[in-house]
Amino acid sequence: MFFAWCDEADRVDALAAALSAVMIPGDLIRVAMDNDIRYKTHSIDEAVATVRAHFSGWINADVASGVMLRHPDRDVCFGIACFAEEYERRHASGPLVLRVCDKSDFLSPALDLVLGRGARSIETEAAVAWLVIEDDLEDLLLRFCAPDASGRIPTGACTNAWDWVAPVDMCATYNANAAELARDLALSWVHLHDKGKIERAAGMSLDALRARVEAAPAGARVAMKGRSEHARSLSRETVLKALAAPPSALLDALEASAVPDDAWRAAAPRAREILELTSQIEEIEGLPTWRVDTTTRRHVRFLEEHAPFRVRRLPSGGVVLATHPYRSLWPLWSDALFVLGLMS
Repeated sequence: MFFAWCDEADRVDALAAALSAVMIPGDLIRVAMDNDIRYKTHSIDEAVATVRAHFSGWINADVASGVMLRHPDRDVCFGIACFAEEYERRHASGPLVLRVCDKSDFLSPALDLVLGRGARSIETEAAVAWLVIEDDLEDLLLRFCAPDASGRIPTGACTNAWDWVAPVDMCATYNANAAELARDLALSWVHLHDKGKIERAAGMSLDALRARVEAAPAGARVAMKGRSEHARSLSRETVLKALAAPPSALLDALEASAVPDDAWRAAAPRAREILELTSQIEEIEGLPTWRVDTTTRRHVRFLEEHAPFRVRRLPSGGVVLATHPYRSLWPLWSDALFVLGLMS
């Protein structure tokens, strides 16, 4: 599930731009709206015109088509839901959501790999599972949230779940302005401490979010899922310090904390070798393949604990943080905050 926030006045335009960026050219587009309108077309312009003519109040839109993933080329079914403001006020759901129809199409849990002469290992196979999708995860998030230079969408995220939860608990986030990266922490506090909906708070200014954090009692904390002692909770004071810190220092600390750990560094070279061998299967006849299931508990546990983090500075001035969908961004954030001396 990919989520994005923008003003209601821009939502149909954001839907149109995302649709143009992700769909397979000429593919069938299915439009469904809450007033029982059902429409099929191969034209993006016709699909968007249908949505624009009826999108208001409680009338939401759902558009489905095919998307071509780029690494490697493969197509999957996707849907983009666009929610009107009146609906959002009562049932926060978006306001823009891109969902892959079948997550197994995206995650590729069963892989046919050329293993060559090297030994098999759970760690290597799990590393392959991340290497296969890491570029697609970032690419699809950007095609959804930043398909053009309009800046309509200031923030978005991805998760292997149904809801837009605390950004630090997501597997990827997008911020159009790297100087506002601390928004991820402030939104996480609003969600975890105030029980506020991310969908309703994501568009707030940093000053408004800071005021929400300051309103909490001094010393207030929220529990976090962290292995180290300093990562097991997040305090009001830590969030306020992060909001006051120079954005460049925060981004530098996140980059420094994104270094892969020893377990990943040990598994990655063999994983890349397997991917290279597998990529040659059409060129070299007779290469034997093995079906590898990367959803076993041991594969998943390795990815939950060791999948590396990406911190990507975008030419537009934005930033993407990402890891495997089985993991959250909190370990990255907690290490960066600890490095800066902000954890309290």
